[in-house]
Amino acid sequence: MSAADRMVLLRHGHSEWNLTDRFTGWTDIPLTEIGLAEAAAAGRRLAQAGFAFDEVHGSVLQRTRQTAEALLAAMGTPEAPFFSSWRLNERHYGALQGMNKREIFALWGEEMSRRWWRGYYEPPPPLDRDDPRHPRFDPLYAELAPGDLPASESLRDCQQRTLPYWRETLAPRLRAGRRLLVISHGNTLRGLVMHLDGLSAEAMERVEIPSGVPLVYRFAPDLSVLGREWLEVPATAPAV
Repeated sequence: MSAADRMVLLRHGHSEWNLTDRFTGWTDIPLTEIGLAEAAAAGRRLAQAGFAFDEVHGSVLQRTRQTAEALLAAMGTPEAPFFSSWRLNERHYGALQGMNKREIFALWGEEMSRRWWRGYYEPPPPLDRDDPRHPRFDPLYAELAPGDLPASESLRDCQQRTLPYWRETLAPRLRAGRRLLVISHGNTLRGLVMHLDGLSAEAMERVEIPSGVPLVYRFAPDLSVLGREWLEVPATAPAV
């Protein structure tokens, strides 16, 4: 098995809004010092395991680029190219973005709220088109067609806009022998894992993607999955 038959998935590290338990979604929030340390620890673990990457792919949100920079520096390969796409963005949480769980439970109740953020089919309430949080006001998405900009997404919606990137970008590069690292977000990676592993929507609700822990997929020549494993990373001490 060659290194080019593997792809590594990684959820970005701890971000500023994790500190206050707020739903981030497409909001462009940076990493904390803990998040940067998580990324560096993952880089050291990958280097120790003999990994090297020809390309890194991430979302347009700064927390994936910061993760990539810290990880590649720790591996000693800062020159690896980084490619970004909105298709690898986190799920858009609609009206929940910027709110914490206590506020969300107070407005919509715990049962419905949990169905929105853990379930596969139901999107949260959408943002109004004139809400300043709507992505049409963000210069990051100025070149996207209005119909591509979500006001809210279910996990299924997120998966459906992510999978074209797998089919049209990542899969052809794997077939060409490129060694790939994909740094993305919890729900985006859950949707990709669901697709690669052939999971049902019910099984998907139980999948967790921890931050900063590499998930390694091994593929046959036809890109069917031969196996997958988590690379254990030593615990990161909190910043002081």
